[in-house]
Amino acid sequence: MKKTYKIDVDCANCANKMEQAAKNTDGVKDATVNFMMLKMIVEFEEGADPKKVMKAVQKNCKVVEDDCEIFL
Repeated sequence: MKKTYKIDVDCANCANKMEQAAKNTDGVKDATVNFMMLKMIVEFEEGADPKKVMKAVQKNCKVVEDDCEIFL
């Protein structure tokens, strides 16, 4: 399952850090951050709970870029 989330991030480098943090989160099969569109597309692993996984993604993204925001 894929879902798209609106994000708020200041620079392309920060967006890249967010993408890597999301990809390294348990339950995420793949993630792509589009800085120009301010969107994050997350593909979840089979059987993963998107709400729980996105809370973990948000936490991991805050670690690498504390100024970012993901609108769940």
